[in-house]
Amino acid sequence: MAGILYLIPNTLGDESREEQLNKVLPSDTIQRASQLRYWIVENAKTARALLKAVSSHAPLICPLQEMSMAEWRGPNKEHQQKNQSLDVKKLLQPLLDGHDMGLMSEAGLPAIADPGSDVVKAAHQLGITVRAMVGPSSLLLALMSSGMNGQSFAFHGYLPVQQADKSAALKHLELESKKKHQTQLWIETPYRNAAMIETMLQTLNPQTQMCVAADLSLPTEWVKSQTVNTWQTMIKKEPGLLQALHQRPAVFLLLA
Repeated sequence: MAGILYLIPNTLGDESREEQLNKVLPSDTIQRASQLRYWIVENAKTARALLKAVSSHAPLICPLQEMSMAEWRGPNKEHQQKNQSLDVKKLLQPLLDGHDMGLMSEAGLPAIADPGSDVVKAAHQLGITVRAMVGPSSLLLALMSSGMNGQSFAFHGYLPVQQADKSAALKHLELESKKKHQTQLWIETPYRNAAMIETMLQTLNPQTQMCVAADLSLPTEWVKSQTVNTWQTMIKKEPGLLQALHQRPAVFLLLA
């Protein structure tokens, strides 16, 4: 019989994983992670850091150095689609040999805003059972904390980097939000947080609701949800705020 592919959540921050772990992962998830020898991960260093934290709560099935850990960061654009599919399926061979495997993202939930979805798709194509374990999602935590519409929402990954394209994308999201009364979510590379906020303040309607949720689930968590107009006033009063949000993982939301 084939093994089971377990989707194991990671913490949302790198600091003090041992202290974070039992606050963001249920005991069943921690226990399951401790019993997996074969892994597909986005980043081996990050995966080992999580498993080291897991070991402080539940004994690992074997030492870290004896674990099989293959990295998968998404399909290689230089390959044809057929070859990409074969590459992913090759990583799943331990499952076909009867071993359970874990899939781990660099942060949060595997396959959500994460290249692990390619692995899950390949597992289904091979008839392998997939089981998602419970853990933190920055997107859902941000939506919950924003006070925006949780009945209808859309996630857009990363917006364009160029200023003109970014402004156009924001205007489009604002129009979609107003038309559908739908919350719009996206993420950004942390060192571009300040530029994103400044573009939002310059582009969006003053009465559009805007939220920035940073360091979710961490002791330094910071969430602010208010109109663009109120944001503009706050930034004028607290000019150091943009710098304070520099390099902090964040989710951005709007509701027109």
